[in-house]
Amino acid sequence: MSGHSKWSTIKRKKGAIDAKRSKIFSKLIKEIMIVARDGGPDPEMNPKLRMAIANAKGVNMPKDNINRAISKASSDEGKLEEVTFEGYGPGGVAVFVECLSDNNNRTVGSVRAIFNKRGGNLGTNGSLSFLFDRKGVFEIPKGEIDPDEFELEMIDAGAEDIELDDDIFTITCALEDFGNCQKKLEEMSIEPEKAELQRIPTTTKELDVETARSVMILVEAFEDDDDVQAVYHNMELTDEIAEALL
Repeated sequence: MSGHSKWSTIKRKKGAIDAKRSKIFSKLIKEIMIVARDGGPDPEMNPKLRMAIANAKGVNMPKDNINRAISKASSDEGKLEEVTFEGYGPGGVAVFVECLSDNNNRTVGSVRAIFNKRGGNLGTNGSLSFLFDRKGVFEIPKGEIDPDEFELEMIDAGAEDIELDDDIFTITCALEDFGNCQKKLEEMSIEPEKAELQRIPTTTKELDVETARSVMILVEAFEDDDDVQAVYHNMELTDEIAEALL
């Protein structure tokens, strides 16, 4: 199983225990607002909005919440900006933080403080971009899907990697093939639990367990921040670390 797929598995298992629903809802509402603002409120004409709505439904967000978020997109409450930050965590691990913010000064201060307090340091934008590739990632429950037939269909649509773990397919594709894979799933009447663009590390860094714990404390501090949408890193997930983090 590839590194990012392993991380997804750990996050699913931890998420079932932590159940931080309010945080998840808040982040998804922001995502819906910004893609509705940028691409229009009609999901049929806005693939990014369609994807965001599907992700919200995947965590059982009520329909009213979704509709309110779309309505807010054209109001003052919808004036969110996408901001990214790059830096290093404990052990020299590269960390990429994606935010949606209505107050850039607040977000910059918060991100810098988290880096400083958790043994990391904020770098300059663009300094670590080369360490991550933008990829499309889908997570789909196996259900009654025939794996062999499904894999052939998805490869034909542009999937680069397909893995099955804990009865969940994780499909990875190039950024430019994301729409093709999404369309193929729709044609097959398959609704993913999650469909998103992620930053996949091109190389990974192996750490000892204690340093890995420090990195995860840093990552979780970012994930708890209201302005942070996603956090990516290039720490290698060894079997020893995976066991220690669960």
